Amino acid sequence: MTVKLSDLEASALQLNALYEQLEVRKYGRAWTTEELALGFVGDVGDLAKLIQASAGIRPIEDWKAKLGHELSDCLWSILVLAHKCGIDLEAEFARNTRELAEHVSGELAR
Repeated sequence: MTVKLSDLEASALQLNALYEQLEVRKYGRAWTTEELALGFVGDVGDLAKLIQASAGIRPIEDWKAKLGHELSDCLWSILVLAHKCGIDLEAEFARNTRELAEHVSGELAR
């Protein structure tokens, strides 16, 4: 089964809508984009620790299952942040990887 980025984005935004409802109930307002970004930074820190565990330099039980979960959390954050900031992530990713591939290919040709 092939999953498209637009499908992942739709799922991420549906979950974000649920989180916003919960945040309003608990805190009286939804998280700001800045708060979402700070949450993402925390997830990246957790991801770094799990990468260390995968390299055998940090003891974390069941690190592989946790690594998949944390990568998914990070992807969720990226998709939601891109949407909230008005970024067409699919187009930006395609453009950026194309430009980087051209640059690296040029460096390799030297």
